[in-house]
This record gives sequence, C-alpha cells and structure tokens, in this order.
Amino acid sequence: MNMNQLIEKQHIFFESGATRDLSFRKQQLKKLKSMLVNHQDELCKAVYSDLRKPAREVVSTELITIVDEINFHLKNLDSWSKPQNAAANLLTLPSKNEVRRVPFGVALIIGTWNYPVSQLILPVAGAISGGNCMVLKPSELAAATSSTLTRLIGDTFEPDYISIIEGGVEISQTLLDLPFNKIFFTGSSRVGKIVMGKAARQLIPVTLELGGKSPAIVHKDADIQSSAKRIMWGKCLNAGQICISPDFVLVHEERKDEFIEHAKSAVEELYGKNPKTSPDYGRIINQHHYQRVLKLLEGTHIITGGETDAGEKYIEPTIVDGVGWEHPVMQEEIFGPVLPVVTYSGDKEPASLLRYKPSPLALYIFSRDDSFIENTITQIPHGGTCINDVIMHIANPNIPFGGTGNSGIGQYHGKYSFEAFTRPHAVMRRKTWPDPSVRYPPYDSKISLLNKLFMK
Repeated sequence: MNMNQLIEKQHIFFESGATRDLSFRKQQLKKLKSMLVNHQDELCKAVYSDLRKPAREVVSTELITIVDEINFHLKNLDSWSKPQNAAANLLTLPSKNEVRRVPFGVALIIGTWNYPVSQLILPVAGAISGGNCMVLKPSELAAATSSTLTRLIGDTFEPDYISIIEGGVEISQTLLDLPFNKIFFTGSSRVGKIVMGKAARQLIPVTLELGGKSPAIVHKDADIQSSAKRIMWGKCLNAGQICISPDFVLVHEERKDEFIEHAKSAVEELYGKNPKTSPDYGRIINQHHYQRVLKLLEGTHIITGGETDAGEKYIEPTIVDGVGWEHPVMQEEIFGPVLPVVTYSGDKEPASLLRYKPSPLALYIFSRDDSFIENTITQIPHGGTCINDVIMHIANPNIPFGGTGNSGIGQYHGKYSFEAFTRPHAVMRRKTWPDPSVRYPPYDSKISLLNKLFMK
C-alpha cells in the first residue's frame, strides 16, 4: 500500500465515525498503554542502542511520562468531551448555545531522535483522545527505536487507524504534501519552518514543538548548592540532548565562582570522577552532532570537563566561560553537555539582556526574591517557567507545555494534548418563535431602536 492509499483509507475510516465513540477511544488508549508496559525492556534496549541512555532514564523520562499521560486522559476524557454550555447575548435571545470539541480527522505526527519514544508517542495519546486517525513518522536517526516502534505499532493497531512509516527526509517531504487535517511536529526551528511552509500551502493547522536556548538565571539570593546540582542534572540528562536543557547559565557576578565550584561537585556526585565510565551517562546520537558540539567549544575557556572520544561519541560534562553573546556557543542551541556561564550585575539586567533574543522553550529562575522572579517572567518571552528547578514542569499534565515564536506554536500535555488534536465547534439551537421583526428589512424605522439597544 502506498502512502496516498494509506491516507485515503484513514480518511474513510475516520468518516465512518468509529473514532468519535468514546468507548473506542478509551479502548485504544488502553492498548497503547499495554504496548508500552508489556514491551518496556525492548524499548529500553532500543533507546540504549541509539543513545546509550540507561534503562532507568528511559523509564523515568519517557515511558512513565507517556503512561501517566494515558492514565490522565482515561480519567478525564468524559469531562473533556462533554459539550460546554455557553450563554446567549441580547442579539441571540432566546437560544441555547454550546461548544463541542471535535476531531480534526487524519493527523501526521513527526517525532524526533533525542527522546525517540516519548516525543513520538506522547502526542498519540492526545490524537487518540481527540478521536483522530494518524500516521506516525519516527526519526531515522534513532534507527533502533524507530524499527522497534514500527513493529510494535503495527502489531497493536490497524493501519487504517494508526500507521507508522519509517524513512529519511524524502519520506517526510512526501508525507508533508499529503492531505492531512493536522500536523504535529517535534524538532528544530529550522525544520519547523519547512513543516509550517508545507502546511500553509494546504491550510493545515500545526503544532510545532521546537527548542531554543533556554537560560538558567541564578540570582544573588539563590541557594547555590541546590541550584548548581539541579542545573547540572538537567544539562547532563541525555547528554544535554533535550529541547529544554539549560542551555547556558546567567549567574549574578557575586556568585559565579561559588556556582562553578558547586557545579563541578555536582557532576562528580552524579557521575563519579570519570563520567565516561558511569552507567548513567549517555552519548551523542551520531558523528555529525558530535562534531557540531565540538566546534561550539572552539574559542571558549574550558573551566572543567572537555574530555572527548570520537569512537564512543562521548563528550564529558563541560563548563565554559570567556564567551560573549556573539560567540557561536551563545548563538545556537547547544544540544550537548556543554554549559556556558555568563554573568550579570543588576536585578533588571537578565530581562534587558534576554528580552529581545529568540524566545526560548523554557526559562529557569533560581531566586527567593518574588519581585525579581515576577519581573523576569513577565519581561522575557518564553514557553514555560520553572522556578528553583529545571525540566520538572513538563512532568505535570495539569499545565501546558509548548513554546512561543522561535520555540514553537501550540501546547500539549494533559488536556492541552486533547485540545491540540480537536477544534472548538459552536452549536446554537433556536426555535421558530419568537421571530422579532427588528432584524429584517426594511431597516429605516428600526435604526433608532437598534442604536438605543446596542450603540451605548
């Protein structure tokens, strides 16, 4: 079956109305959950093969996240799907009004390689809950995980409902030309612009989960030991290959040296004296990205770390300084275990420094000063905020996750995933009586009444 035929069959299945049934949606969510639970070991081995990511990290940052999301959807799907009553206004009295959430139809979900299970499958929970059919495109860079997911999805779901297609850029380009009703893409800003351009030609709505340079701001009143440990944990998670990794630290000049010392200690506490031998520290996905990160280190002053091994695609957790805002390491998303440290002095300086830079996906603020925190949040455009911690805001399905501007369009997680794959649909019910003559021509005699009622 070619891709055109597959999409046509999915449209036919969607039009049958089967996916609109809530019991069907719940059944499919349970099948997805069972697939993940029953094949946990296979998925962990596949991700380890691609990224040398330890099984504990795969379970905690990918599998548990999806299972928790599915459970949240199963618990709340009835209430989310229930039509919401809306009030009538003077122009529409008497009437009964409601807003429903209706599925888009057939969705395309394109995943990425750094979290090759969760970034592909987490949106699937929202697409299922929303009542859609879907085609999944895993990243070819995480080849072992792509192959494993293709087999598992094929064994779990009918292709007319959920299909998965492997391949490289040429397959993605072909898929983006097909008549989908929704596109959900996770990846880089550069590719996100291509996806949005393709979608615009067919007026297909998109959700773009991108990235950017998420700053960690460490104020002068912060708990430096806790801040350093949490930042280094977030920076080293998946060897820094995460879209909300702390991309650089902006630390108050009075606390820079203290922060660096605690950051060094944190790395040793987490991964030992030689992170290369730690079973908990991953590797860079491929040689292209390994060389890309190494190039970003050129012209920096390495404070600690810096050991590399091309054969293993290993880069030691590395802290650098001596870089200006124009240096390449401060211009592009690092996506690796390299942490630049820059300083500031005044309370308002972080906001003034970052306000006009491309909007990051996350903003991390370490401080106990509520006015400093509030000013920083409101002055810097960004996707989401985490105060006195990093990354953990994505673990709460009650709050949205998504970017703005360069870091993305739209949100998901929890109810926001359901809403990402549905659209609001208005329904008004009226009776044939009364039927006021004021809305019908001739209008001349009615203008004064309309002015009295509405033009105040």
